[in-house]
Amino acid sequence: METSLSIDRHGLVAEAEFVASPNFDARPADADICLVVIHNISLPPGEYGGPGIAQLFTNRLDPDEHPYYADIHQLKVSAHFVIGRDGRLQQFVPCEARAWHAGASSWQGRERCNDFSIGIELEGSDAEAFTAAQYATLHALLRLLTSHYPIRDIVGHSDIAPGRKTDPGPHFDWASVANLFPNLATTGKTGINC
Repeated sequence: METSLSIDRHGLVAEAEFVASPNFDARPADADICLVVIHNISLPPGEYGGPGIAQLFTNRLDPDEHPYYADIHQLKVSAHFVIGRDGRLQQFVPCEARAWHAGASSWQGRERCNDFSIGIELEGSDAEAFTAAQYATLHALLRLLTSHYPIRDIVGHSDIAPGRKTDPGPHFDWASVANLFPNLATTGKTGINC
């Protein structure tokens, strides 16, 4: 059964659990939301289902809880969406605002991808495949976003920060996205200027 999602004028998805992140700001006045960037994340690395991602995106990560957290707890980062291994959808930043997910980045010669993109984190890693439930939610979310915003490209973090980032990794099923959106560029191979 296909999941149906809805979005309001601020870019909040009604069916997502909203967890407000302080790590966002306003997009530039002339920014068009034309790019989706897909990432992967797990906290601690390789472990799933815990509160680490939400804690990181809300500046509540305890550096003493895990050795890895000592190096990252002071980061000020966020994404618009996180899709858990079970397909659960969380939203941390309204789509109309600029989330801090891409870092130093460039797409089709345009710098600062946070200005014009929506960031989606899949709970996972470069080392293993994502779940069917995650793809079902991702596909529904991408359908919603492409119907609401002038999305022209769907890419991985590795496409906008090559050499610095590798996600969503070699196990991500780009064909499933390309099949859903044959008129959009995916994975940076046939990019349209965004």
